[in-house]
Amino acid sequence: MNYCKTCVLPDSRPNISFDNFGNCNCANQATKRGVDWVSRERMFKSLVSEVRALGATYDCVIPVSGGKDSTWQTIKALDYGLNPLCVTWRTPARNELGEANLRNLISLGVNHIDFSVNPNVEKTFTLKAFKKLGSPVIPMHMALHAIPVQMATKFRIPLILWGENSAFEYGGDDNSLKGVALTKEWLKKYGVTNGTVAEDWVDKDLTISQLEPYRWPGGERHDKSAVKAVFLGHFFEWDPVKTFGIAKQFGFVSDVKPSTGLYNFADIDDAFLISVHHWMKWYKFGFTRAWDNLSIEIRNGRVSRDEAISTLKSLGDQRPDEDIEKFCQYVEISTKEFYRIAESFRNTEIWSRDVHGVWRIKDFLIEDWVWLQ
Repeated sequence: MNYCKTCVLPDSRPNISFDNFGNCNCANQATKRGVDWVSRERMFKSLVSEVRALGATYDCVIPVSGGKDSTWQTIKALDYGLNPLCVTWRTPARNELGEANLRNLISLGVNHIDFSVNPNVEKTFTLKAFKKLGSPVIPMHMALHAIPVQMATKFRIPLILWGENSAFEYGGDDNSLKGVALTKEWLKKYGVTNGTVAEDWVDKDLTISQLEPYRWPGGERHDKSAVKAVFLGHFFEWDPVKTFGIAKQFGFVSDVKPSTGLYNFADIDDAFLISVHHWMKWYKFGFTRAWDNLSIEIRNGRVSRDEAISTLKSLGDQRPDEDIEKFCQYVEISTKEFYRIAESFRNTEIWSRDVHGVWRIKDFLIEDWVWLQ
């Protein structure tokens, strides 16, 4: 295992790349500091003028969950005079806080579609994805990316406003996908679907018709569509703490404690899918959600690398026992079966058993880490 010299991310993280100085995506901080954000704002104003001149019923679609970022996206759109249609894929794990924050977002003054997928299809797909690829959120990411595009196409809405570009903000090895546009190439690589599309999941249990909510208007339909999908984070500097601060001013409510990772204002609208997804990183890649969050904090100068390592040691692997129980109840498997499946995705390129049979990671960042059975 090799770790970034500036933050704490390991080279096992998908799509990560290290420069000649041993830094990962931290190098983007220098790029961000050099961005002319005034010029980028002018570009956004020009885009706003362009779409408003089309005279569509709605100027843009905003994919929203009610979280801090989608609240920020909505505030920005309204500030610049856009008339958005907000579209939500309704997670089967939505909790009370998520519902309250979504209602708050709608109360900002927008029309909204809350799209629910057939629960039998969603449950079947979720379990299949977990068993096959160790990721219970492949259906989630397919739906939350596909449904807004489907709505934009159906209602002839010219623009989709996404949040930050994860390829740029978190680490990506393809510079051509770090720009303003969300394309089908971006979706395939950074859409958290393990490179699959809905058609790949057709089998005896799932028909292509049942999987329609997960289908991107791909190929020629996507390329020749009048819909333009852009990242708002290309025009305005994105920082999770800052977007939270803005969202909070407009009624967004954080949780008492983090659901997973470091932040009590992120990943809080979902009762079990997100936390299980992030915890599976421990088996697959040897790090958890807290490593992601702390790396962002290091890059933004709010904590030092030493402070981050100390925090990681105190947090441990953050196994979400209660959420795992809820997930098992949802997909109707036992916790024993859950851990059997999870264990099948343990990455033996980084994990190995010691003489006592305890799994450990060789060359782990934290030398005195407490390894659990």
